Amino acid sequence: MSRRDAARSALSVAAWAAAITAGIAATGAASVVISGWLIRGVEAANDSRRTAQERSALGDYFGGVSAVFSGLALLLLIVTLLIQQRELRLQRQELSLQRAELAASRTALHRAAEADLRTLHIQLTQMAMEDPALADVWNDYDGEAEVTKRQNLFSNLTFQHFVLMYTWGGYSDAELLVHARSMLAGAAFRRYWDAARAVKSDLPPESAEGRVFRVFEAALEEERRRTPPPAA
Repeated sequence: MSRRDAARSALSVAAWAAAITAGIAATGAASVVISGWLIRGVEAANDSRRTAQERSALGDYFGGVSAVFSGLALLLLIVTLLIQQRELRLQRQELSLQRAELAASRTALHRAAEADLRTLHIQLTQMAMEDPALADVWNDYDGEAEVTKRQNLFSNLTFQHFVLMYTWGGYSDAELLVHARSMLAGAAFRRYWDAARAVKSDLPPESAEGRVFRVFEAALEEERRRTPPPAA
């Protein structure tokens, strides 16, 4: 900020302060004048100051009633505030329930979409298993015998089933590890796994299929540690 802007700002503040001070002084002077005028009017209406004082003392008897009504008004205000607070709390609870319902609806829709995609994947796999010419389109198991291709396709379908169950919370890591040990113990699934693991190793680690892949790899590593090396 330049010196000119600072000086202009200071002058503006001083002008506003002077205006506010003048306004307060004018208001005070007007209050004094109006009060004096009102006092003279009251005295004139009651013929004398003494009469006005006596009537003022008589009005003090009603001060207690005024205090009672003031207390009732304050009590009603407090009750109103409490009711409003309760209504706001109920509204917040209702909004929280609505958000939970929306989240549940989104989860249900997501699972329904996954189920539809899984159904489509099953249909494509069945078509490839029934027609060897269609299985060649996938080009995942090129050069394999027809029976081997079918077994690999079915093994991949089984693996995707485990991915879906793991995603939906049907299997924990420990439960999935048990199933992985059982599947890898079979020769057909083991052959599929040896053919597909190079591709699956490139899956994002944070994806559901990537996490399931790591569990199966852990089961395979356990089997390797238990199996003694072949004799030389």
